[in-house]
Parts: sequence; structure tokens; C-alpha cells
Amino acid sequence: MSLGTGIFLFIVGAILAFAVNVQVSFIDLHLVGYILMAAGVIGIIIGIALITRRSRSTTTTRSAVDPVSGEQVSRRTTDRDDPLV
Repeated sequence: MSLGTGIFLFIVGAILAFAVNVQVSFIDLHLVGYILMAAGVIGIIIGIALITRRSRSTTTTRSAVDPVSGEQVSRRTTDRDDPLV
């Protein structure tokens, strides 16, 4: 679930919980609104956690001299916390 989906769920839940005054016999729209708001808050928290996890990275630069040619060799690697990115 992304950050945008969490915000969308929260907004739809707030509309159902506070703005809709329709009585339906088979479902309580106010309760559904509160449930969607809770799901939206959880989605927002997960989305923020994934964004902060994705942004952390470590860059390592190694320099050495090539024994055959005597040239300076630099190697740069980036290690991320998320192996799928």
C-alpha cells in the first residue's frame, strides 16, 4: 500500500463517517468510515516507512593500484538497505 492509497482511504473514510447522513439497513456507513480511516492511517504509516527505507544508501569508494599496469583504479559501489531496488 502506498502513501497515496492511505491518504485516499482516510479521506473516503472521513467523508463516510462525518459527511454522509444516509441510513442503509444492511450496513452502518459511519462504522465503515471509521474502519477506512484506520486503514488509511496504517497505510500512511507504512508508506512513510517505505519511503524512508528506500532513501537510505551507502556509497563506498575504493582506490588501488593495478599491479600489472601500475595505474590508479577506483571502484565505486552503492549498498542499499532494500535489496530489490
